[in-house]
Amino acid sequence: MEVAIGQLFTGLSLGSVLLLAALGLSLTFGQMGVINMAHGEFIMAGCYTTYVVEQVIHAAGVALIVALPVGFLVGGILGAVLEMTLIRWMYDRPMDTLLVTFGVGLILQQVVRDIFGAPAKNVVVPHWLTGGLSIAGSVVPKTRIFILVLAIVVVVVLAAVLKTTPLGRRIRAVVQNRSLAETSGVSSRLTDVSTFFIGSGLAALAGVALTLIGSTSPTIGQSYIVDAFLVVVIGGLGQIKGTVLAAFGLGLLNSFIEYSTTASVAKVIVFVLIVIFLQARPQGLFTVRTRSLA
Repeated sequence: MEVAIGQLFTGLSLGSVLLLAALGLSLTFGQMGVINMAHGEFIMAGCYTTYVVEQVIHAAGVALIVALPVGFLVGGILGAVLEMTLIRWMYDRPMDTLLVTFGVGLILQQVVRDIFGAPAKNVVVPHWLTGGLSIAGSVVPKTRIFILVLAIVVVVVLAAVLKTTPLGRRIRAVVQNRSLAETSGVSSRLTDVSTFFIGSGLAALAGVALTLIGSTSPTIGQSYIVDAFLVVVIGGLGQIKGTVLAAFGLGLLNSFIEYSTTASVAKVIVFVLIVIFLQARPQGLFTVRTRSLA
């Protein structure tokens, strides 16, 4: 029983990390159709923002709290700049966005190496997140619980923004039918920039959270970008609820399979199961209903 509880929380922890990494993609890829290969570098930007904030404030407990909004702002600005300078010309050419953003990601990695160096940087875990909590006989690290709570809060806030705010209504209108939204007075350009800002900011939030469970390096984002895309595809393009279910589902699946095998074998098995699932349901768990005639 204790083993099952331990694996359950391990899976939820992994799922929360995948969820934070995939939420931004559910907007930029799932809703806007942009294959943003620089999404992993926006995660990296959140990691290094946390490192810089800690160096400035010198108090780990306060630095983490400050790094959350600052990281979101830094990632959002990077995403907005990318959209305004390059992506805006390629909305009808998704493969071009893949190639261009892949190159942008390599440039960002090199910029970080030039500024911070190639060796990994460590961020001090706040004292109030050290140790673990005993749950049903299994000790769960507080850092993992914090990431899980953060992921839940971010999902709730994002869902509220998309459903109840004017910005959220504009985003949904542009996704459903861009031409009709424009004739109704909605600025698709402003909406595109805003959507990219939010999606990239969420990626940076994932980076802030990742500093609690590992070191920061210029290639840290590459460890999560493929899994993040898989989560979005499995959940259904543009579907927040599908992203949540897919992230936690993959996390739990990885956790329990890895317990009886190895990490490498578990990844192979999970990938095969994903391929089988997508063969049976290529649209993912949920689909977006649109008024588009195309």
